[in-house]
Amino acid sequence: MTTIRVFPRRTKATPNDALALIGFPSLLDLTLQPDEVHVSVTFTWDMPLAEQIAEAWAQHAPTQLGGPATGQVSGNFTPGVYLKPGYVITSRGCPNRCWFCTVWKREGQTVRELPIVDGWNLLDDNLLACSEPHIRAVFTMLRRQHHRTHLTGGLEAARLQVWHADLLANLKPKQVFFAYDTPDDLEPLQRAGKMLLEAGFTRTSHALRAYVLIGFPRDTFDDAEKRLQQTVAAGFIPMAMLYRNTSGETRPDWRTFQRKWARPAIIASRCK
Repeated sequence: MTTIRVFPRRTKATPNDALALIGFPSLLDLTLQPDEVHVSVTFTWDMPLAEQIAEAWAQHAPTQLGGPATGQVSGNFTPGVYLKPGYVITSRGCPNRCWFCTVWKREGQTVRELPIVDGWNLLDDNLLACSEPHIRAVFTMLRRQHHRTHLTGGLEAARLQVWHADLLANLKPKQVFFAYDTPDDLEPLQRAGKMLLEAGFTRTSHALRAYVLIGFPRDTFDDAEKRLQQTVAAGFIPMAMLYRNTSGETRPDWRTFQRKWARPAIIASRCK
């Protein structure tokens, strides 16, 4: 059976095989004669477009619309299907209730540990909320990969312990992300930075990174700049993440500000 996966837009994580397509069906796409079409949408602001794409594909084959933006609970992770090979998810859900996040609403506040499959770019919702045996098994899996590890899903600084830091240092990841989203995140981020530097990370490696939420309601450029500089002082290269509402709207002046703090080469230069 031929199943085509269709995505509203291409990102770094989008699969690139012959059965992973972008957007509306073309005459060439229809020569694949799919038995089923799965339209996968990640971002809520892409839902109107994804619904139009699903409607267009439904004229040619049975079509399902799914993905995180639909609010559907995710199942086990199958490598290479809805994410490019190398990306991996070993758990779903998060015990926190962050106001800007939909994970806990969609996946639940009880973390579900999934069967561990191979990959080197980890996207778990909150890996450090998992049990110690699961976390250690994940690091064992990451160590046997032939690519350097990227922990781009982000780790929760408040949950970081010394043994986590030692596992991370021994792994020598290309990059490991934490987050500074609310004022309460600063002290844990500072503590995590100290712990990771003591474990063997260095500032010059630029492996320690942190997502910093900016441009949310009532945020100011001065406040955002202060949080970004605090992130640098804590030992992390900041990556500014621009807040979007459910329609994906942002202010142009915030987009200009964000570009200065979202390109690693520029950020590294600013942090020297």
